[in-house]
Amino acid sequence: MRSIGELARDSGLGVSALRFYDRAGVLVPAWVDPVSGYRWYEPGQLAEARLLARLRRAGMPLADIRLVLASWSGADTDLVRKLLGAHLRRLEQGLSDARGEFSALRALLDHRENVMTPLRNATVRLSVAAPELAAVLDAVRFAASTDPELPMLGGILFDIEGESLRAVATDRYRMALARVGVTGHDGPRVQVIVPTPLADAMRALLDGEGPVGLSLDGDRVTLEAGDRQVAGQCLDHDFPDYRRLLPPAGGRRTVVVEVAAFRQALETGPVRSGEAGAHDLSVLRVADGGAVTLCADVDEADVHENPNHVAVNREFLLDALAAGARDRLVLEFGAPTAPIVIRRPDDEGAFSLLMPVRLED
Repeated sequence: MRSIGELARDSGLGVSALRFYDRAGVLVPAWVDPVSGYRWYEPGQLAEARLLARLRRAGMPLADIRLVLASWSGADTDLVRKLLGAHLRRLEQGLSDARGEFSALRALLDHRENVMTPLRNATVRLSVAAPELAAVLDAVRFAASTDPELPMLGGILFDIEGESLRAVATDRYRMALARVGVTGHDGPRVQVIVPTPLADAMRALLDGEGPVGLSLDGDRVTLEAGDRQVAGQCLDHDFPDYRRLLPPAGGRRTVVVEVAAFRQALETGPVRSGEAGAHDLSVLRVADGGAVTLCADVDEADVHENPNHVAVNREFLLDALAAGARDRLVLEFGAPTAPIVIRRPDDEGAFSLLMPVRLED
């Protein structure tokens, strides 16, 4: 007999996934301990679990998987072949439909690019306090993307409007935004993407207390701090409209956490190990009394459906806590699939978003 942990290890299915398939009647353990509730599997069920893992990776619906497993070891292989063939045709049709939609989207993008003329020749001269600009860069730098396939996210957006500069960074899974007041700009809104190496070089100059000069001249940005200067080219891309990614106001639960204690709980608490190369996940439980705890063992159905449970990338959450730079931070929770918001209690203009992670079914 194999324990559920051993079957998970040998089959490539997670323990939570095996529990789910048990409840769904897809792969039922041979014996369940009546006292502990622990699941045990016969040796022959390993092959079924590996087959199940393959079918799920291929995206086959559970209803069809149930029939495939029921017919696999029997004489009715014709049914298995028909189910596999039908699913393959669905995948091919879906791919064909997706190609058609993407072709239409590319045509729309080509049209938009031909009629839009982005502002890339603006000349702006700003003055900003060095410590405040340093704090803004520190608050968002961790969320910048390193994906070479998405070069438009490989920097920090400087969004200048009126007497405000918003710095924004995102890698799709998280986003950070911070604001600093500036003087010297009364023209139209200007946006440039400062590549992360240049942003890091700017941050290295911000070690003083006085004001610094920030200049934009077309696609070139310059930071002057006393007799020191750093300059470089902005990224020749368009940043996504981050305002559309912000969560709606209201309807969210807020929890104040002591950062040091919460960080220690995350670093030493239970995690769900992802597949090879994946990050560890922490499952958070939001209590009605306004506390956040880590779950050692919770079914994935609870995480998917219970608004009090949310699974997150532990490393990303630790990064957000560090970037918050406060002893206390406010966590805002919405629906299980909505992003978590991490705010500073004393600064509404600086916050980060962290997308939840859906556990394997």
